[in-house]
Order: sequence, then structure tokens, then C-alpha cells
Amino acid sequence: MENIVLTIHLILALALIGVVLLQRSEGGGLGMGGGGGAMSARGAATAMSKMTWGLAVCFIGTSIWLTIIAAQNSADSSVLDRIGNGQLEQPVLEGDQSPSVPELGEDLLPPSSGDAPSLPPRAD
Repeated sequence: MENIVLTIHLILALALIGVVLLQRSEGGGLGMGGGGGAMSARGAATAMSKMTWGLAVCFIGTSIWLTIIAAQNSADSSVLDRIGNGQLEQPVLEGDQSPSVPELGEDLLPPSSGDAPSLPPRAD
């Protein structure tokens, strides 16, 4: 059920973006100006604004619906509750794959002169 509502929500979001971009802006920036059509400019504006309002209401409705579904799926459990009860799963390593943790400051110091590789004598 959650996937269906999420799919509807995404379709509504894309439709809302499209409708908003198709609207004629006050400054004429993104508006698709042009000659007349079957509808007058005022009639088109009211139809587009009604469509925008309708999509916005549906978008908010699916947002609230998804929030309710997520709250029901959480089942009153918290990550902190699982840590306190020891139910938080630890990663299981196979064999002797324990992670090596360097000692503090071990990798932070520059190499000493004794760690330098021995070079063969230079031939001049």
C-alpha cells in the first residue's frame, strides 16, 4: 500500500511541477506567450490555477497519508530502545576478520629517519 501511495505522490509532484511551469508568469519570464487560442488568457489562467490548487491539495493529502503509514509502521519503537535492550544487530564477521584499529597517534606521526628505505650508493 505504501508503494502505491508513494507512486501516486511522485506522479502528483511531477504533474504539479509541470503545471506550475506552464503557467503564465506576471513578468512573462517562463510564460509561453503567443497568439490566441480556444480559450482566452483569463480563462486559461483560471483553469491552470484551479488545476494547480487541485494538484497541490492532492499532493498535501498524499503527504499526510504517507506520514500516517510511516507512523503505523514504526510500531512505537525507537533505535534508542533497541540499543538499551541489546537488540541492535552487530555485524557478524566471518573467521578472523576482526577490524584492526590503529593505536592513537600511530598513523599521525611522520616516518622517522630509521624507517626510510636504504638506497644504493650513488654512482657519480
